[in-house]
Amino acid sequence: MKYEQWMIPSLDEGKIEALMDAGYPYLVSSVLVSRGVETAEQAAVALERERTLSHSPLLMRDMDKAVARVQEALANGEKIAVFGDYDVDGITATCLLTDYLRGRGGDVVMHIPGRFDEGYGLSCEAIRSLAERGVKLIITVDCGITGVEETAYANSLGVDVVITDHHECKETLPAAAAVVDPHRADCGYPFKHLAGVGVALKLVLALGGNDREDALFARYCTLAAIGTIADVMRMEDENRAIVSSGLEAIDHSDFTGLHALLREAGLAGKPISSIQIGFVLSPRINAAGRMGRAALAAELLLTSDEEEASRLAKELCDLNRERQNVEQEIYARAVEQLEQLPPDEKFALVLASEDWHQGVVGIVASRLSEKYSCPSFMIHLSDGMGKGSCRSYGGFNLFGALEACSDLLVGFGGHELAAGFTIEEGNIPAFRKKMNKYVREHTGRARPVSSLAVDAELTRPALITLDEVERLSELEPFGAGNDRPVFCLRGAMLDAAQSVGQNRHLKIRLQKGHTSLEGIFFSVTAEEAGIAPGTRVDAAFYLQINEFRGSRSVQLQLLDLRPSRAPSAHESELLALRDALVGGDDALSPRDAARLLPTREQFVRAWRILEREAPDGTLAEAELPLLRRIAAEVAGTESFVRTAVCLSVFAERGLLSLERSGDILTVRLTSDRKKVNLEDSPYLRRLREILS
Repeated sequence: MKYEQWMIPSLDEGKIEALMDAGYPYLVSSVLVSRGVETAEQAAVALERERTLSHSPLLMRDMDKAVARVQEALANGEKIAVFGDYDVDGITATCLLTDYLRGRGGDVVMHIPGRFDEGYGLSCEAIRSLAERGVKLIITVDCGITGVEETAYANSLGVDVVITDHHECKETLPAAAAVVDPHRADCGYPFKHLAGVGVALKLVLALGGNDREDALFARYCTLAAIGTIADVMRMEDENRAIVSSGLEAIDHSDFTGLHALLREAGLAGKPISSIQIGFVLSPRINAAGRMGRAALAAELLLTSDEEEASRLAKELCDLNRERQNVEQEIYARAVEQLEQLPPDEKFALVLASEDWHQGVVGIVASRLSEKYSCPSFMIHLSDGMGKGSCRSYGGFNLFGALEACSDLLVGFGGHELAAGFTIEEGNIPAFRKKMNKYVREHTGRARPVSSLAVDAELTRPALITLDEVERLSELEPFGAGNDRPVFCLRGAMLDAAQSVGQNRHLKIRLQKGHTSLEGIFFSVTAEEAGIAPGTRVDAAFYLQINEFRGSRSVQLQLLDLRPSRAPSAHESELLALRDALVGGDDALSPRDAARLLPTREQFVRAWRILEREAPDGTLAEAELPLLRRIAAEVAGTESFVRTAVCLSVFAERGLLSLERSGDILTVRLTSDRKKVNLEDSPYLRRLREILS
């Protein structure tokens, strides 16, 4: 079980039926109702995909100044540098703007700083180097908003800077020729959640003017879509239009390198959704930056040579495989390290090592945040300094948290969900303590609880068909604010489970009613799952189509698997008998009493199991799995219901207390346990009376 808590909504089946009657599929209808869409009219609006951008780029503060300065540079033949970031957003933004300016006849060079030798954002050394090459104008994309000193240095060299960025602004803005960032406090642009590539696209559209806006959007929407998806921007308003249009246009994109990468990644000729972009294409582009070779991805996206594109695409995919191996090693070491942390330092995971690859720690931070349900801060150490990457959880504002701890940092930048920072090694313990205190105070949690938000429990498994799963694409594009739907089945029978992929993954088959479903659980072994075939389970998953040797089938991509917390019909019947006994119901028959009455040996076994499993006196677990597990050891006739009766008798006799919260049962053994006569329990007396 990966998540302690599944948040499963109780959906109105009548509203789901109403949407189905209006022509919407079962799965789509279930997700819509879960997300507050209840009528056919609302569904039509929710599923509509915008094809045009809503807002004029000139509504952005300083966009007019940016356009004027860039037009001047183009007209005068000045050498221009496009200065980007080394992540997917920055790389696609760099390529987009460079391609446009070169298409206008501009003398343009790209500069994407090396992650390891230069670091994030503008640097005086890079500015000096560009000035020596004759650059008169630097245009930043996806960076620069905090470059106050660097911009001043560029000005001193006679180099103008136009900043386009989408990260949070600090109080003082750089003294640039133009500062274009929708997060500026004085920027009235209606949509604040564009990616860096989205802001770069807006600059290009403003430079092209109204007459060319449609043509430029058609050319660049795919690059903008890739960067927007990769940077996990909110999938609403203009981002929804960018991504919808970009996905539709990808097959006939003008970028040769993109098609080569699709072929090398095995996506050529296949339908491309936000899922393929986010989990297949983006990691390959990102690998270049993470492994210190961001220019490789930019060269690929901009080349028009087929042979060169194929070579670069293969190199990029090889680099991604190397990144995956490094990531697995760092993740394993990070988990070992965090297990040594005291409980009060696990609200925010602050981990550091000299052995960790600086370019990969951000991915590991994301995995840790998801696994442990808290913000994660991964720090690469070198020569007494630490370069950190951090990822949020549950909407926690990282930028605000870093601001609160800025007295311990050399520098930081980013946004609410992802950020980077620099810290002296000696300040890490104090930073860990202060950040954990900040997270505790701002989340109000006694301890982190890993939670999985489920959109819908599927109560009609027979309707999980190929057509139904394919039509989930109507909900696209997925992203922040419009997450890929998570479904669950409760009380399914685990028919089979086997390790695959060199024992790294788990393949399963579930049976629910007359429906059989295949599933894959990535990065989980049979031992880690801890569930044997023949047991009843609850499964949480994405739904996808599996294609193998020309055959297509529905597949569950598992997110979690746990012993079922839903009672079977037989268990429900037995628990109703237990409740009747405890509630004093007079309708119990002699046959019922015989099923309920534990033997002395069963009482002894149940008590010994409780003492063993609650050495500190407390045991909290989902009630049904707990009863099943104890019953397996208690053994004997009707052991399940008799185990439940044993717990009720122990509680009535004062040996323990039982507290229920949802489906969690907390058992607390009393500290001053004295010998008691169980036979004095009114429950047992009543059962014997019925049997006499």
